[in-house]
Amino acid sequence: MSRLTIIFLTIFVDLIGFGIVLPLLPFYAQEFGASPLVIGLIVAAHPAMQFVFGPLWGRVSDRVGRRPILLLGLVGSGISYLIFALAGSVAWLFASRMMAGMVGANVPVSQAYIADSTDMENRTRGMGLVGAAFGLGFIAGPAIGGALSQFGYAVPGFFAAGLCFANAAAAVFHLPESLSPELRARAASRGSAGLLGRLRLGVHFARSPAIGTLMTIFLIATFVFAAFTTVFPLWLGVELSYDARHAGYLMAYLGLAMAILQGRLLGPLARRFGERRLLVAGTATLVAAYLLLPLSETLWVLLGTLALVAFGTGLNWPTLNSLASQYTQHDMQGAILGVMQSLSAMGRMLGAIWAGWVFGTWSPAAPFVLCAGLMGLAAAFAILFMIRAPSPALLHSEPAVSG
Repeated sequence: MSRLTIIFLTIFVDLIGFGIVLPLLPFYAQEFGASPLVIGLIVAAHPAMQFVFGPLWGRVSDRVGRRPILLLGLVGSGISYLIFALAGSVAWLFASRMMAGMVGANVPVSQAYIADSTDMENRTRGMGLVGAAFGLGFIAGPAIGGALSQFGYAVPGFFAAGLCFANAAAAVFHLPESLSPELRARAASRGSAGLLGRLRLGVHFARSPAIGTLMTIFLIATFVFAAFTTVFPLWLGVELSYDARHAGYLMAYLGLAMAILQGRLLGPLARRFGERRLLVAGTATLVAAYLLLPLSETLWVLLGTLALVAFGTGLNWPTLNSLASQYTQHDMQGAILGVMQSLSAMGRMLGAIWAGWVFGTWSPAAPFVLCAGLMGLAAAFAILFMIRAPSPALLHSEPAVSG
């Protein structure tokens, strides 16, 4: 079994648990009397912790290796889902999501694992496998969560915890280390990975016009997607009278479309059109998708609109991460992907809070319309990047900075 297959399976099983919770959380919180803004705050607790810990885990994985950090994340995620299952108040829901965010190192570290194991020519395909695992987790997770929700919201939480613990046990025996001792030693010589070091890394990467533009697009895209996923279940309940089971099945459909794109089509599309054009296409598609969402008053129209969301998002995420890694030296892969994940966490944190506030204060459709405008701004940055960014090969001779 290849390394890419092993990391794919590891992330797939872990993201099933994440997918189980995602569509249920707004309905679960409503049982405790939470308003849309409070629901946004609960959703934001997870990325808020990732914002703090994401760069740290990526940098630490540069020093101690990817494998131990991935194992820590799996065990910690299992504990967080146990707390979710046993929650008896809004405060415990906050605690469960904070715990999940603190140990949620799997995505940036697994991306660094992919970067360790692929060359530049095949890196987009490798990142696409992580995206496909995310998409497949969205298929199985929300569907399982929706089906189990009829037995109470605790049952999906216990199921997710069991999956994480089983995945951790399997990874102990089947997940090899991807980072050589030489690269770990080189990273360890750079000094502390504390707050000051992480800020210096972020500032250094942002000073590069190419990486700075990618970071901006990534921040906008994750802000918008978080806004969408936070209020989409609530919008379904208000506009279409759907419940948690329906929300789970629709998000499973979204995951299926993303998995097909990223697992089967992304590699050929990148080879034929190039990653820069795919980035422009993805951001532009999301403008149309979010404008159409408030008009999706029937199931068939909604399914078509969600397909557009899947297409645009499925192009953006792996392409942005692949391009960012290509503009960074090899022994700094964990650092840049950790910083990118921290930006993603910031976007998801702010997007969830903002969407909950807009949904409750203005109207259910308002978050989607405003999201379309933000994606128009991201599309403008993507066009700018496509025109002006130099080849990454011209930048590899620059010396690395210490973090």
